[in-house]
Amino acid sequence: MLTPTQREAEEAEIRGQIDKIIDGLRAKDLEALKRPYAPGVVSFDIEPPLQHLGVEAKLENWARVFAVFGDVTYEVRDLALTVGDGLAFGHAFARLSGTLKDGTAVDGMWVRVTYCLQKIDGTWLIVHDQVSVPLDVPTGRGVVDLEP
Repeated sequence: MLTPTQREAEEAEIRGQIDKIIDGLRAKDLEALKRPYAPGVVSFDIEPPLQHLGVEAKLENWARVFAVFGDVTYEVRDLALTVGDGLAFGHAFARLSGTLKDGTAVDGMWVRVTYCLQKIDGTWLIVHDQVSVPLDVPTGRGVVDLEP
């Protein structure tokens, strides 16, 4: 069982890993984005297919974003973490926005994100993430105009 001081230190390290994602996206740096993820991460990302297996598959999604965006802004809001001995999870809202390569400004949309982390060789790494939007059941369409 973690003491409150230990839990606080572990939480700060995990928040640092999420910050690496934010910084990597803003810099459009795939190598930096690779660092917070475990090699075998399973990602249920917003884009098809239903699951992306491995960090290279996760990075392919970001490479597609970088191919169309000139400038990328990424923000994470209301990150809540639960930290245990070697396992942690968190949830937040996130938004990708910026300027497309053709100069069009894009406000983006807020999505829900869940992170599952494991302490591997002394470092917290994301072993699973899930990104989603709420679903309007009658139409079968995602609801993308909500804000936290």
